[in-house]
Amino acid sequence: MSDISPEAPPVDAAALRALLTWYAEMGIDDITGDVPSDFSQWTGSARKALPPVAQSPQQAPRAAPTRSKPAPAPILPGDDPLPADEAIAAARAAAAAATDIESLREAIAAFDGCPLKPGARNTVIDDGIAGAPLMLLGEAPGREEDRIGRPFVGRAGQLLDRMLAAIGHARQEGDLAPAYISNAIFWRPPGNRAPTKAEIAICFPFVARLIELNAPKVIVTLGNTPTQTLFDNAGGITGARGTWRDHATAGGAVIPVLPTFHPAFLLRQPAQKRLAWADLIEIRKRLRS
Repeated sequence: MSDISPEAPPVDAAALRALLTWYAEMGIDDITGDVPSDFSQWTGSARKALPPVAQSPQQAPRAAPTRSKPAPAPILPGDDPLPADEAIAAARAAAAAATDIESLREAIAAFDGCPLKPGARNTVIDDGIAGAPLMLLGEAPGREEDRIGRPFVGRAGQLLDRMLAAIGHARQEGDLAPAYISNAIFWRPPGNRAPTKAEIAICFPFVARLIELNAPKVIVTLGNTPTQTLFDNAGGITGARGTWRDHATAGGAVIPVLPTFHPAFLLRQPAQKRLAWADLIEIRKRLRS
């Protein structure tokens, strides 16, 4: 097609203009028809044959694409907002200044000294009923906990709720005795990796103050991280579970602690539920004594 004449079939100018615009956007600046012709060189009557057409809503100029917010950079061991010793000191000061659990929640949420915080969606502190005689400490938020902002949700949380109900406790108010749940770490580690010793040490002043303010009768540590948070020499959870230990608060109270398996581990290793059940029986006995 080298010319447009009255004898030629009617031309849909809007469709042709849209097609040419699409070609230009695709980087095509030379179109071949029956007879080679460079449309960009058209002049005179040929160019005038394409009258301007009012743009319809479908032909409105495309808005510039919006750029999505880039994902946060991975948090690496060297990216600590503060040196570990300074972060630990800041955590101790903030925790000591809290006079009740609500003010401690606010202090934890405002704390920027943990290197995990910039990469997390939410600060995951606690759930259940503060002041309950039974306090459980988990490890760190996972993907769902980080998304929702509560500890122990998803399948592991459902199993924990069934374990609590088996000994007459629940995290919700109701007919069962109350339970209170928190974590040794308040921000999700990247990829659900295990927390480092520095991250555990930075969060520990808040954990210790949370225990002191809650003043439970019994503490249950679920898995390696909370057990090693309270007891440096505890070793792995397989050897530590089922053996009572004592945690002394800064105020001098001594609270019995029983380590047991994390519910997520029991989902992967259901054969170990018999040992977890034995631990639950011990917990129930101690709570009723």
